[in-house]
Amino acid sequence: MKRTVYLKTLKNQTRFIQGDEAAASGALFAGCNFFAGYPITPASEIAELMAGELPKVDGYYIQMEDEIASLGAVIGAVWAGGKAMTATSGPGFSLMQENIGYACMTETPCVIVNVQRSGPSTGQATKGAQGDIMQARWGTHGDHEMIAVSPNSIQETFDLTIKAFNLSEKYRHPVIVLMDGEIGHIRERIVFPDIKKLDIVPRKLAQEKCDPFGGMKIPPMIEFGMKHQVHVTGSTHKSNGMRDVSTKEVHDELVRRLCDKIATSRDEIVMFEEKFTNDMEFLVISYGASSRPSKGAVLALRKDGMKIGLLRLITLWPFPDKIIKKCSARVKKIFVPEMNLGQISREIQRFCNVDVIPVSKIGGVPHTISEIVIKIREAVG
Repeated sequence: MKRTVYLKTLKNQTRFIQGDEAAASGALFAGCNFFAGYPITPASEIAELMAGELPKVDGYYIQMEDEIASLGAVIGAVWAGGKAMTATSGPGFSLMQENIGYACMTETPCVIVNVQRSGPSTGQATKGAQGDIMQARWGTHGDHEMIAVSPNSIQETFDLTIKAFNLSEKYRHPVIVLMDGEIGHIRERIVFPDIKKLDIVPRKLAQEKCDPFGGMKIPPMIEFGMKHQVHVTGSTHKSNGMRDVSTKEVHDELVRRLCDKIATSRDEIVMFEEKFTNDMEFLVISYGASSRPSKGAVLALRKDGMKIGLLRLITLWPFPDKIIKKCSARVKKIFVPEMNLGQISREIQRFCNVDVIPVSKIGGVPHTISEIVIKIREAVG
């Protein structure tokens, strides 16, 4: 009740805020009541805002000793009944990988915001990048699926953070908000919604004794403190949660279900935006901060008569292969601006029979419209 009363004061208010602040605000509107994190550029403002605002909604903020402990605390809070999030950047995201795998295996709904910066290692600590795309999907060991979304504006950062919490609860799975340093630190206009009109997915809890890790594609949770006992382990386990690391059939059934609950829901999860694709002969595919100058480049080229479209990926994982296949069948070349050396470009190539041309830029400085235009003109001739 305290949360609703507090957030009602923001109804229809227009603010001028950072992307990091938008992510934190979205979490509060989604019902987040626990945050554990460790300060790291360029994500620290998320922790800063949560530290100040969570007590106002009867929530809890803890600064942990490192990012390993941060995600561990988030997972523990969820099983104790909390709705929890953490935020980090490149090196911290690397440290979280084991616990991300643990959250997948234990089907723990939580949100991880990664405000990407240049790497490898410490890299350019204050500069934005998009270098963690493949790590978000394949950073942990073993077979698993992943849900990751990529906003390209402040308003969308707010909206997608709420969406991330909803997806995590619906699929009992960790969800990654893959921001980048540019989106995290720019300031733009945002309009806060009426919290009473938001569609918030509630946690599905067991109403009676049942198996919390099987029996259906997405079983209900049994939180600690409920009437029924629950055993939570990252080891291979039976549907009742009890450990069984030697039986092939137990592992096969468990891991296939964990993968299938995401893979078979791909059409429900995947989000994208198309512009100017009706008459296109060429296509630009981009996401996050890179999609902003990409749109400008497409507009400039169309003004000069080139038939070129834009596909903006909002969901990066599960990968939107269907729309990639559909669009690529109608064009001569695909151009992919991204702030890395071709991570999504290589993934797109798997689903295309046309040239996929990376428009890569690293060094902590975003693309300009003219850089993308020049690259496309050179390739088209």
